[in-house]
Amino acid sequence: MDRGQLAEFLRVRRERLTPADVGLPAGLRRRTPGLRREEVASLATMSTDYYTRLEQGRGPRPSRPVLTGLARALRLNDDERDHLFRLAGEQPGPPPGPPSDVRDGVLRMLGRLDVPGIVLDAKYDVLAWNRQAAALMTDFSALPVKERNLLRLRFLHGDRQAERYGMDATQAFAREAAADLRAATGTYPDDPAIAQLVSDLLAGSPEFAELWARHEVARQQSLCQTILHPEVGRIEVICEVLVIPERDQRVVIYTAEPGTPSDQALRLLDVIGTQAL
Repeated sequence: MDRGQLAEFLRVRRERLTPADVGLPAGLRRRTPGLRREEVASLATMSTDYYTRLEQGRGPRPSRPVLTGLARALRLNDDERDHLFRLAGEQPGPPPGPPSDVRDGVLRMLGRLDVPGIVLDAKYDVLAWNRQAAALMTDFSALPVKERNLLRLRFLHGDRQAERYGMDATQAFAREAAADLRAATGTYPDDPAIAQLVSDLLAGSPEFAELWARHEVARQQSLCQTILHPEVGRIEVICEVLVIPERDQRVVIYTAEPGTPSDQALRLLDVIGTQAL
């Protein structure tokens, strides 16, 4: 354990964060930059005294759960998390699970788009969406948090998905998504949410069970599909996938060729939202 380097790393990372970065109010004027020590300690679920001693280079060697809490509190990416573990004399090991927090800048971008957009994590949870995406796909806010997952929608509600996207498209998505989820289980072998998702899909979908038994592993390259919308009809979407590697997240943006009926349909959805015509 390198106490001096660990202390300096914790201090520098704490001072680089703002309250807004972690969802805290700014409050009164701060004497020092970044978060307060007690705020980091609270986010990491540890005592302020223990964290203070670590940052002063006089604390005991932190356990792996403590290091995991610190990595989460300080919003470290995978490389930074591994560095933290090594400074404390621990082997990093696999990340505990895909991050579920979305950067404020990404949320602002979604809100300013005039086309549908969503944010997915490695297990296809829909972490964020704009109102156009709700109108195009489904009103995710009306679903329980657990059900805001494209794989659950595809494999456990397959008939409705086939009506919306077509059989060929949903079958192609199913094959690619199952291989992508297999890759996620290798990246996050200890994540209980991924394990529960796989278990639920195996129990509820013979189609998924057959695909899972193939042991195919591949990252999905495309989420583009023709959408048969019940209100505005057929929409040929052009799909752009923007990768956020440090969070293992993808921003999926749906557009259409300008001047086409699909473009007009997207513009109409922007007006009507989730209301029925």
